[in-house]
Amino acid sequence: MQTIDKREKKFTKSLIRSALWLGLTLIVFFCLVKLSFWQYDRGVEKEQRTKRITQLNQRSPLTLSEVVKLTTEQQFTGKESINDFPVTVSGQFNREYVFLLDNQVEKNSLGYRVLQVIQTQSHAVLINLGWVQGSLNRSELPKITPLNGQYNFKGHVRIIEQGIMLTAQDFTQASWPLRVQQIELDKFSALISPLIEKPLLPFVIYVDQTETLGYKKNWHPIVMPAEKHFGYAFQWAALATAWLILMICLRVKSSRRVHLDAKNSADVLHNI
Repeated sequence: MQTIDKREKKFTKSLIRSALWLGLTLIVFFCLVKLSFWQYDRGVEKEQRTKRITQLNQRSPLTLSEVVKLTTEQQFTGKESINDFPVTVSGQFNREYVFLLDNQVEKNSLGYRVLQVIQTQSHAVLINLGWVQGSLNRSELPKITPLNGQYNFKGHVRIIEQGIMLTAQDFTQASWPLRVQQIELDKFSALISPLIEKPLLPFVIYVDQTETLGYKKNWHPIVMPAEKHFGYAFQWAALATAWLILMICLRVKSSRRVHLDAKNSADVLHNI
């Protein structure tokens, strides 16, 4: 009777170990596979966007009013709607409001992106003028000479993607130039409302790299090319395969050892 109980307990433990092994193997395997598919999908998105940018750059730039009209008429909903459209801007810069977007890196150096508001007859839009070097002393802001007056230039439309912020930005005691951690167009519109009655358009214009206007233009529409995403997808898939093979090999090896131990025990009992 005791022998039967021991065998049942041993069998139960074996089932639990098998279930845990299978669960761990499948969870890790499917997580790795999911990461592989995610990177592959990102690569496809980047590939499509690269082709789209090439096509858009072959077209004549639109005016700001045409971009707004296009958005209204076609009722775009995706973030790639008017993203990357080439545009010509003609308007009046307001020197009173300068935003400094913090934590912008250029060749291992921290700095800021300089943003100013430009007004046309019908609209107001935020312009990204480029990158400037920051100081090691966080209380010291870079010396910026704000643009003022009428300017004509080319640029590209960029849809703002909101990142994660641990604390909300508080602009109740704003001083100019204003250091910001993230572009929040609604809050910016409220800040500039004393002098600029028009709300900011829901995108930012990045000055074209061929323009002398502004500062260092170190932006790239696609930070990580599609090829890198495809490479990462292959790596995750390879890890998933390696993990599955490893776990199967360990399981086979463990089963053989258990069977061998059981055989040896049986032989000992038989000899006794």
